Amino acid sequence: MATSTAGATGWYRGRVKAVPSGDSLVIMAVTINKPGPPPEKTITLSSLIAPRLARRGGVDEPFAWLSREYLRNLCIGKEVTFKVDYAVPSIGREFGSVFLGDKNVALLVVAEGWAKVREQGQQKGEASPFLADLLRLEEQAKQEGLGRWSKAPGASEASIRNLPPSAIGDPSNLDAMDLLAKNKGRPMQGIVEQVRDGSTVRVYLLPDFQFVQVFVAGIQAPSMGRRAAVETVAETETISNETNGDASGALAPLTSAQRLAASTTPPEVAPDPFGMEAKYFTELRTLNRDVRIVLEGVDKFSNLIGSVYYPDGESPKDLALELVENTPIFSAKLPPLRADFWLGTTFLAPRCSFQYSISKNGLAKFVEWSANMMEEDAKRQLKTAELQAKKSRLRMWTNYVPPATNSKAIHDQNFTGKVVEVVSGDCVIVADDSVPYGSPLAERRVNLSSIRCPKMGNPRRDEKPAPYARDAKEFLRTRLIGQQVNVRMEYSRKMTDGPTAAPVPGDARIMDFGSIFLLSHSKGDEALTVPSTAAGQQPGINVAELVVSRGFGTVIRHRDFEERSNFYDALLAAESRAIAGKKGIHSAKDPPVSHITDLTTASSKKAREFLPHMHKNRSISAVVEYVLSGHRFKLLIPKETCSIAFSFSGIRCPGRDEPYSEEAIALMRRKIMQRNVEVVFLPSPMLLLCHLIAFLVFDKYTFTQIEVETVDRTGTFLGSLWESRTNMGVTLLEAGLAKFQTSFGTDRIPEAHLLEQAEQSAKRQKLKASCIIMSY
Repeated sequence: MATSTAGATGWYRGRVKAVPSGDSLVIMAVTINKPGPPPEKTITLSSLIAPRLARRGGVDEPFAWLSREYLRNLCIGKEVTFKVDYAVPSIGREFGSVFLGDKNVALLVVAEGWAKVREQGQQKGEASPFLADLLRLEEQAKQEGLGRWSKAPGASEASIRNLPPSAIGDPSNLDAMDLLAKNKGRPMQGIVEQVRDGSTVRVYLLPDFQFVQVFVAGIQAPSMGRRAAVETVAETETISNETNGDASGALAPLTSAQRLAASTTPPEVAPDPFGMEAKYFTELRTLNRDVRIVLEGVDKFSNLIGSVYYPDGESPKDLALELVENTPIFSAKLPPLRADFWLGTTFLAPRCSFQYSISKNGLAKFVEWSANMMEEDAKRQLKTAELQAKKSRLRMWTNYVPPATNSKAIHDQNFTGKVVEVVSGDCVIVADDSVPYGSPLAERRVNLSSIRCPKMGNPRRDEKPAPYARDAKEFLRTRLIGQQVNVRMEYSRKMTDGPTAAPVPGDARIMDFGSIFLLSHSKGDEALTVPSTAAGQQPGINVAELVVSRGFGTVIRHRDFEERSNFYDALLAAESRAIAGKKGIHSAKDPPVSHITDLTTASSKKAREFLPHMHKNRSISAVVEYVLSGHRFKLLIPKETCSIAFSFSGIRCPGRDEPYSEEAIALMRRKIMQRNVEVVFLPSPMLLLCHLIAFLVFDKYTFTQIEVETVDRTGTFLGSLWESRTNMGVTLLEAGLAKFQTSFGTDRIPEAHLLEQAEQSAKRQKLKASCIIMSY
């Protein structure tokens, strides 16, 4: 029996959430006074009967789909004003009048011919207050042949959809793998018909009307739980086969099989926390909306995994990213003229004002296995969004406790300087420009943030370099040594003995990590210059990105809440390019093999045997591999694949732990560490010609000339060294950091008189070690 309620409730304002058919709307409240999704009502337009859509195993009535589509396109997502005209409790329906602005929705539907008018219900008063207008418009539509009243031949048959089995309740015939193979990565038009939970939607794929369930790739929303089986059975029995109040009679009693199924089914399971909010979030944006589905993959149960994009103004939005990250939601200011109570919730009277506010949602979690089906950029964005939601402890992350981390952010420690040494492909030493030149305190070890290169090994432990370790180091050396760079320190980390060892105060070394930017561009590096990122303007080429893009390093996959590079996304993008290009460590080719003979640990006899062999080449390119002391160095000779120890003839600096020894080492590191040098093996009469050759040889690096005279009893090669046109022995003596020794004569020492003058000058000025080492 119908109960008239119009006089008791009056007019309400709401927003159309869904359009189930051509004569019914689901309307939700536009503001609420309690947490959770707003309440909603299903309103059937009074006195209208629209064609019925196909149910399980059936077919559409003529014009049913077109009728529903007209009402959906007219009202979905829009604000309406409505009033309940009458209700029929026996079928649980309410019938009412709905206005879109100042237009009666029922009149619009009838005028276009998409519904017929029912003059009177079973009981008195079961009619629209606008019945006369509806009848008049219906007659007019019939005369004009509009909508369902079309007079065109075959129009009725053409309006019936040819539905595949999946659309009428038989999903077993859907070949998910075939559908994926034909459409993977291609946007498919669809209409969301149902939202199971925040990350699962059921969609009509157009134009074939395949009805599929799509799990949103990369995320999982909280579960909506499970209803008890008896409730499900009872609900299916209450669905009326008639429209607009014509109930089919009393409910049939449950059969024995139904009672048995209900008794053996697990009990009702309540929704997870924020499950209802996540579902409402997705419904608000996608339910009965035109969407684009991009299929990403199929799981082992043949479930379709895909990305869902819904319209928002002129640009589509990614549902997964919005669930995890930021999105606009509706909020309302509350000075209403009148408030009515419906299901315990305040509905605003007309003239309510709205504004958009931005809310970080935290309504879904990142799922690695399905995210792996997505493109790298989309996967990264989802992971970053989840991390931000966790940090803000939003919704489902309210009680989230971050795992312990051994990293700590570094703030306001940016500096400029020159690169003194490349330790490995991911570690360099930079001399800070703000510290006096040559001071040992100027050198700062900087590990490149968020990347890892092959290890160089440890000769003392008989550990050989890993594949591509030497290549990565050499790649950086040729680009960075002596170059001016900007350094942005980002975080520090306590390094323990084992990966699972807990940090113990005072029992772990601390490593500092940062991003280094090269100011000058080398050929082929310009493409890596990124004008701007989330962290701000880059002052040059990101060295870490340069290393990763050449395939000499990988990007570290940080755990949640671990500090990372401010340019992490750019590093991941560079790694993707290197993998796609099969560069460096990502190559399928065998890594290059190099064997270096270390003569620094060999006997003096072997070193002497090597000297005549090098004399054949007269001059050999070398690299200052290490500064052992102010006057003694380790040189790498790539052509001969050997390392030698080299020392100045007639010059001695303070030894280790002696006064000013560190200053002497720092000065030589700043001048010649890891520079390209030229080792010249010539007899003494040809020294002048040797000088001339050295001055004519140059490239973008500063070359240093070395003259080797002999080998001492420890296997160290003795000689002189020039940096450009400056004798480095003179530089040491002028700085007061060395002593000129003449006990073995000066006839074989080039420019001995300049060395003596430099030492005398330092003594007169009483510089540093010049006064201390006079007694040596």
